Amino acid sequence: MPKLKIQDLEKIREKRKRTTMIREGGDYRAKVTVHMGTCGISAGARDIMNTLINQIEEKDIKDVLVTNSGCAGLCSREPMMTVEVTGQAPVKYVDLTKEKTKEVFEKHVLGGNIVQKYALGKGSEKTDYGKE
Repeated sequence: MPKLKIQDLEKIREKRKRTTMIREGGDYRAKVTVHMGTCGISAGARDIMNTLINQIEEKDIKDVLVTNSGCAGLCSREPMMTVEVTGQAPVKYVDLTKEKTKEVFEKHVLGGNIVQKYALGKGSEKTDYGKE
C-alpha cells in the first residue's frame, strides 16, 4: 500500500466534509429522506442513498439535504424515499432503483415536478385528530 501524501489526505477530508454537509443540512430548498430500516436496507436503500449523494456531488448542488429515517411501514414497497421541496407537500416514492432515483432527483428535486409513475402518495402521514 503506497504512503498517503498531504494532498491525498486533503482530498479525503474535503470529500468527507461535503458528504457530512449534505447529510446535516442547513439552508436547503429540498430535503430527501431515504427510508433505511432493516427492510429498506435489505431491499437496496444504501444504493439509493449513494446514488443521491453521487448526484449531488457530480452536479455540485449545495441546497439539497439528504437524510435517512427508519422503516416507513411499507416493507413490501422498499426501497423508498420521501421528497420534500420547499412550498410543496412531501411525496413518497416506492420500489426505487438507481435509475428511478436519478429520474426523481432530476425531475422532482431539481425541477419541482412530481414523477407520478413512482409516487405512492402525496402529503404528510401525520394526522391532527381533534383539531378543527
